[in-house]
Amino acid sequence: MDASMVMMVLAMIAAYLMWFRTMVRPLKGPRVWPLVGSQPGLIKNSNKMHDWIAENLRVCGGTYQTCIAAVPFLAQKQGLVTVTCDPKNLEHILKLRFNNYPKGPTWQGAFHDLLGEGIFNSDGDAWRFQRKTAALEFTTRTLRQAMARWVSRAIKLRFCPILKTAQLEGKPVDLQDLLLRLTFDNICGLAFGKDPETLSPGLPENHFALSFDRATEAILQRFILPEMIWKLRRWLRLGMEVILSESITHVDEYLTNVISTRKLELISQQNNGGGVPHDDLLSRFMKKKESYTDQFLQHVALNFILAGRDTSSVALSWFFWLVTKNPRVEEKILTEICSVLMDSRGKDIFKWLNEPLIFEEADRLIYLKAALSETLRLYPSVPEDSKHVIADDILPDGTAVLAGSSITYSIYSSGRMKFIWGEDCLEFKPERWLTEDGTKFVTIDQFKFVSFNAGPRTCLGKDLAYLQMKSIAAALLLRHRLTVAAGHRVEQKMSLTLFMKYGLKVDVHPRDLTPIVANIRENYACMGNTHDEELEYVKLVAEVA
Repeated sequence: MDASMVMMVLAMIAAYLMWFRTMVRPLKGPRVWPLVGSQPGLIKNSNKMHDWIAENLRVCGGTYQTCIAAVPFLAQKQGLVTVTCDPKNLEHILKLRFNNYPKGPTWQGAFHDLLGEGIFNSDGDAWRFQRKTAALEFTTRTLRQAMARWVSRAIKLRFCPILKTAQLEGKPVDLQDLLLRLTFDNICGLAFGKDPETLSPGLPENHFALSFDRATEAILQRFILPEMIWKLRRWLRLGMEVILSESITHVDEYLTNVISTRKLELISQQNNGGGVPHDDLLSRFMKKKESYTDQFLQHVALNFILAGRDTSSVALSWFFWLVTKNPRVEEKILTEICSVLMDSRGKDIFKWLNEPLIFEEADRLIYLKAALSETLRLYPSVPEDSKHVIADDILPDGTAVLAGSSITYSIYSSGRMKFIWGEDCLEFKPERWLTEDGTKFVTIDQFKFVSFNAGPRTCLGKDLAYLQMKSIAAALLLRHRLTVAAGHRVEQKMSLTLFMKYGLKVDVHPRDLTPIVANIRENYACMGNTHDEELEYVKLVAEVA
């Protein structure tokens, strides 16, 4: 290499370093390296990603900007990422300037093969149309009744018997797996009226459920790899892209059969009358005056399955883990459940355990809702979410965001900031969700508590999710006491949903109601009942305990 070439190379390196120094000067957060940006830090902390992001946000006051590709022409566009958990910024992004922050091409491209232009993978008119249509359905009482029916049946006929068997055999169970199966069966029943029965004795594999799991896992790989790489792998049919293609084929075949069968059933009912009416979401869309394609109906079903399955089961897994570590909270939850059941079902304790709670009873469990909300604050089912920036903008805290860049809002971090939740932000404290007298649930600003999203994209199924989680939690806690199995490690899995990496292995014990009985006895006596009545009641409760 001659001298002129060497000088040219050195000049280019010097020019790049000068540009790089100017580019990184305003950036806060993790260290940005030449060419590779902040990716070394991401890779180094990949096993504790959410806590790493939270620590960076804590140091930077709630917002920072970083570069994941320190290359001219990319660094200020696709390579620039703004990370925030500031409630004012979240309100700006998710509500006030909603149209400037869509999901964007990166997210939509990764999920398109599975979800198409469904409600959770679309923007603009396509999203607005589906949101409006779905919102009408979620406000109907019949959908709530349908959900109650699916949840109660699964709890009584499958969930409780499986837990009872585990208790009698003295074998630990993976509670996260049981909850995933339970909520998957429930959401499939609600979405298209068909029960895949994944929560059954022996925990059998279900082809549709397995294909759906593999498809979502393969899509996660697309977020890890650069877009050009995963698209090349898809074209060449390499690695996880092969699994994704095969899984989507199986999902398509299953749902095509469901949709075809349902159409014939609805036509038969219309022509001949009679038959069992269908109240699932798929049937409700089919009954509308508009004519929807089979592909659209399939995407409707898949989008709601994705939204309703993992979120509730993951939240419940973290909830039960936190309850095992906080016996004071567990006792207060049990006292509330027993008090509600005493009022609604009387003194006969066998009636308390004979049937799962109906939704009207679950509605009254205020402290349990507070404990579930506190769980979601600390361990949100979807820990991070992202948006694409359409036009240059300035966030309320003064951060300038550029068109073509992306914004990550950290839901996990927003629940762990002292400037949002106070000095005790890392404590599990359900009381923060209640009035001082503990009788009413306090609704927190949606941009501080973003576990159900916020703004126009707020989760439509939020109320149904709470009712399902409360019914499942009450059923288990009334009957059993849980302890984490010896030697089991509880860690976060780095994925789009905050799974437990190794599941939640627990030992299942019979519930000892003695402490609760003592509280009930004291309260019962204070209500002016006779000593004989009190003794009779306590004896009945003790026999069940």
